[in-house]
Amino acid sequence: MAGAVSARGFIVHDAVLLDADGRREGWFRTEGPAIVDIGSGDDWRALRYDGMRAIDARGANVTPGFIDLHGHGAAGVSYDDDVSPLAALDHHRRHGTTRSVLSVVSGSAQNQARALQRIAQLADQDPLVLGSHLEGPFLSPARRGAHDPAVLTDPAVDLVSRQVDAARGTLRMVTIAPERPGSEDAQDVYQAHDVVVALGHTEADYATALAAFGRGARALTHAFNAMPPVLHRAPGPVMAAVDAGAVLELIADGVHVHDSLSAGLFRLAPGRVALVTDAMAATGCVDGDYRLGALDVELRGGVARLAGTDTLAGSTLTQDAALRRAVEDLRIDPVVAVAALTLVPATLLGRRDLGRLAVGARADFLVLGDDWSPRLVVAEGSVVSDRRDPSLA
Repeated sequence: MAGAVSARGFIVHDAVLLDADGRREGWFRTEGPAIVDIGSGDDWRALRYDGMRAIDARGANVTPGFIDLHGHGAAGVSYDDDVSPLAALDHHRRHGTTRSVLSVVSGSAQNQARALQRIAQLADQDPLVLGSHLEGPFLSPARRGAHDPAVLTDPAVDLVSRQVDAARGTLRMVTIAPERPGSEDAQDVYQAHDVVVALGHTEADYATALAAFGRGARALTHAFNAMPPVLHRAPGPVMAAVDAGAVLELIADGVHVHDSLSAGLFRLAPGRVALVTDAMAATGCVDGDYRLGALDVELRGGVARLAGTDTLAGSTLTQDAALRRAVEDLRIDPVVAVAALTLVPATLLGRRDLGRLAVGARADFLVLGDDWSPRLVVAEGSVVSDRRDPSLA
């Protein structure tokens, strides 16, 4: 973890602990990379020892670190590129994302394999990188969004096997269009290797999507975007995901999805909305010209679109901004909104040690300011970012 500062342990006290279990006053203690004690009142004082760092939260909200299932980069860096991703990861970590699944856009088999190999190597070195997400190339040309149509193809078991081999056990999720020939066999191979299959960039109707969920698909990639809309006699993949009990990714930037629909999705699928960024390389950058895979992207007013079109090309969102919009604009209960950034993605990935403030969980936590942005970011027991007033140290 580049730039992280280790401590023997932390006691975070006088905090409002905010996670999927609720909102309560309390404290917790960490040793190394794990939370080892949690409680309320002044009991924490008896647990202090030399070398431990005490953090007085002064009544601030303290949450688990955020988990992003779907992001392509930041700070001018794309996770598809053969360059160090640390600038992009650092940008998102400063905004509270302590664990990341790195997304790779549709590309040639060779380019995708190289990206999967790079991410696998990075995941070996950095526990905050959870692995990779392949968004394509098994997508619908009609719903391709910002994916290069020249590389989209039908699923083939041999290609799927090569992807899995290249990732060396770090392929966490794949997005496919279930209507494409060969998708059922491909889905079986992915699932046999514990890869989460998500439906997306698809023309599938309700029945086709529901059948794929019944076969084991567990998520919907950026709900409402790059898929048929919800109609009164054609409910499409969104309602199939709702009815099947799947997790629904949501880009809550106010651009990709109308706020009314975003808020409604939390009511339709309680406990199953995952707030993701789908952030591309221009995140954190000034307006200008960028790339997403092989395609040119224009960033204007903070909105990324394919050059010369109205097609959205990912977002420039960070997860703290997603939390702030969910609470302040969508009027989502903070407990529910925080769960959408923590426990929901952790559960989808099978990581019971992430997403909660509880004994045995990893020491990933955020001390938030009044604007819901992190003042302190700790991941795996090390300080990643500290923007607090020095008097609070």
